[in-house]
Amino acid sequence: MPFINSKVTVKLDDEKKEKLKSELGNLISLIPGKSESWLMVGFNDNYSLYFKGEKKDKAAFVEVKIFGGADKEAKNKLTAEICSLFERELQIPQNSIYVTIEEITDWGWNGEMF
Repeated sequence: MPFINSKVTVKLDDEKKEKLKSELGNLISLIPGKSESWLMVGFNDNYSLYFKGEKKDKAAFVEVKIFGGADKEAKNKLTAEICSLFERELQIPQNSIYVTIEEITDWGWNGEMF
């Protein structure tokens, strides 16, 4: 039950959203037991982000939520790959990207909790 939500300062067209969604679908498997088959992805583009007191033209905040836990090595790999993806596809410098990974113990779907 992973969810990846991105807030980016740049405009995303449908083609770019599809590309990012597909790539994130591949990357989520870096977390053991996670796959695209349960992945939900959201995008907030043209989002105002301020970093170090300045409005950024190119920045991103990426939230990853997973049901259960993962080890630090897997989280490090996922963070590195997400930063690389956003730099490659959106030209957002890696030093202007924050990634959070949150482990959720209570997750509901289809009217009940897992």
